[in-house]
Amino acid sequence: MHLLLVEDDHLVAQGLIRSLRQEGYSVEHSGTVKHALECLSSGEIELVILDLGLPDGDGSQVLKHIKEQKVIPVVILTARGSIDDKVQGLDMGADDYLAKPFDPAELFARLRVVSRRINQTQSSLLRCGDVVMDTSAHTVKLSGQSLTLPRKEYMLLKALMENQGRVQSKQQLENKLYQWGEEVGSNAIEVHIHHLRKKFPSDFIKTLRGIGYVVGKR
Repeated sequence: MHLLLVEDDHLVAQGLIRSLRQEGYSVEHSGTVKHALECLSSGEIELVILDLGLPDGDGSQVLKHIKEQKVIPVVILTARGSIDDKVQGLDMGADDYLAKPFDPAELFARLRVVSRRINQTQSSLLRCGDVVMDTSAHTVKLSGQSLTLPRKEYMLLKALMENQGRVQSKQQLENKLYQWGEEVGSNAIEVHIHHLRKKFPSDFIKTLRGIGYVVGKR
């Protein structure tokens, strides 16, 4: 799941990013209202952890934008811990509210609850032409025939199929495939793409030189 962490405290953010990636999340980070809105405009964010006290405004501006424009779950994580603050945040549309200081285990448990809610409302089948991926069963079929893919190739294909018609840059794909601190070869994505292309029609994965990769119509 592709997650946006909106947190202006650098040390808190770095610790959370590391832990979230270990939990299997793909994480983008923003420390301001302005940058958070820019990240959301990509259309790729599936879940937001939101601090309210930001240097260029209030996190409630981000929450308001999300609820007006997108159907994305938001978990507020903030130092504002009064009952009134919690009620206000939930009334504005937040899916959960956790006050600092917090136990990471509790945050991850709440994220799992929100993630299950998302999964229950989304189909587990991704289709692109003759390729069908079942993200619940972790299977891939081409023209009805099952394919066996190594884990990284499966994750790469999933990232591309979840964003059909939208170009994915090398950096975006690396963020989705590799955890925080994991060593990534300079040509790792190119190698995985090369192996995937051997298993699918030649025009299934398109390369936009200097930009990235895409499946489906643009």
